[in-house]
Amino acid sequence: MSPAKRVVIIGADAAGMSAAHQALRTAKRGGRELEVTVLDRGTHTSYSACGIPYWMAGDVDSGDDLVARTADQHRAAGIDLRMGTEVVAADLAARTVTTAAGEIVGYDELVVATGAPAVVPDWALRPDGTTYDGVGAVKTLDDGATWLEQFASADEGAHVVVVGAGYVGVEVAEAALRRGFGVTVLTRTRGMAMLEDEMSDLVNAGLRDAGAELVLGAEVTGLDTEDGRVTGVQWDGGNREADLVVVAIGVRPATEFLRGTGVELTDGGALRPDPHGRVADHVWSAGDCCEVRRRIDGAWVFRPLGTYANKHGRALGDSLAGGSLTFDGMVDTSITRFSYGEVNLEIARTGLSRKEAEAAGNDPVALVTEGSTASGYMPEAEPIALWVMADRATRRLLGVQVVGGRGAGKRIDAAAAVLWAEGTVDDLAWMDLAYAPPFATAWEILQVAARRVAERL
Repeated sequence: MSPAKRVVIIGADAAGMSAAHQALRTAKRGGRELEVTVLDRGTHTSYSACGIPYWMAGDVDSGDDLVARTADQHRAAGIDLRMGTEVVAADLAARTVTTAAGEIVGYDELVVATGAPAVVPDWALRPDGTTYDGVGAVKTLDDGATWLEQFASADEGAHVVVVGAGYVGVEVAEAALRRGFGVTVLTRTRGMAMLEDEMSDLVNAGLRDAGAELVLGAEVTGLDTEDGRVTGVQWDGGNREADLVVVAIGVRPATEFLRGTGVELTDGGALRPDPHGRVADHVWSAGDCCEVRRRIDGAWVFRPLGTYANKHGRALGDSLAGGSLTFDGMVDTSITRFSYGEVNLEIARTGLSRKEAEAAGNDPVALVTEGSTASGYMPEAEPIALWVMADRATRRLLGVQVVGGRGAGKRIDAAAAVLWAEGTVDDLAWMDLAYAPPFATAWEILQVAARRVAERL
């Protein structure tokens, strides 16, 4: 009997553990033997980083509620999981990895699922490389626990400055407002800059209507501190006193240990696996350390989202163990919300921006349509705005964005389905969508928006 194949996975969150479990399932079905070892430098496994802002807001009772599977549950499934184990080097010729403690671990197949830690700029750091007290990111469960402690110990009337107005920045702004703090949001561009300007403007207005101070075009240059604790934030053209500063300016792939190994990395440090997850002979990768291929234009883009990490991890694990599953890209779909007081915004997008569509050689036609999430006579009815874009020559749907009240956001899934199928704006306008007065108007507003674009092509 041949010895079991040794699989070493670096990273124990969504992609890594999806790959581990699927590999064991597929191997068992095929009568193969695998020894799966997972190495992770952190203290938690299989948790929802996306849920941390809602834990901070008070919607989630405990960080434990964000854990899908504990380390012990993974081990009970036959996985040799070693937490607190950082990999610092890899030797692809020898098929070994080296840990920070100097241990050398051999493998037959290596899976890189190291994720992407938060970017913390120099202005947020002390000379020794640690963050000032009251300053931090929102990425890990440990981060979440720290912010809960900071929120609990903050004085009444404390002020939180959020640097960054993307998904995490907007979600943390909501959390801080709901905890009773004053909030300032600083962004180099505008709120939710991945949206078109007219849709981003709606988010900007919502933040301000909710009582947040929003400063656009603010490039942070430094912090004011006293005895090692933050007291204020400085930016080009302004400053603000601050008791807490949340850094939400993005993440960066954790792939430094692969430099010089021969594995190809992008300029940003990301990997580009094939649909099965391969990046080199006997080396595989999935998750937030990777770029993903956008099906609409074939572009590789960095989109560190749990949906992609789980799907690619599952396909990788199956392929590694002899199966044939593939992760065939995405259409760039995402969603969030901002809700405080009288302001309730659901924010969603799928497909290309106008700039991306033009770069791909399209002749885009786009319109914003406003309407209602339900029949106007129903108490559920809330405003909604939809931006729909299609190519003039082919009529192919290229992108949809939604900003509106409760019930608005998940309309994006119908548009994403049309994009996945390479459908036209006419397909979206005439497909069979559900109607009843509490949920939609007789002409669904998404389809009205699509029809208006179709009429202009």
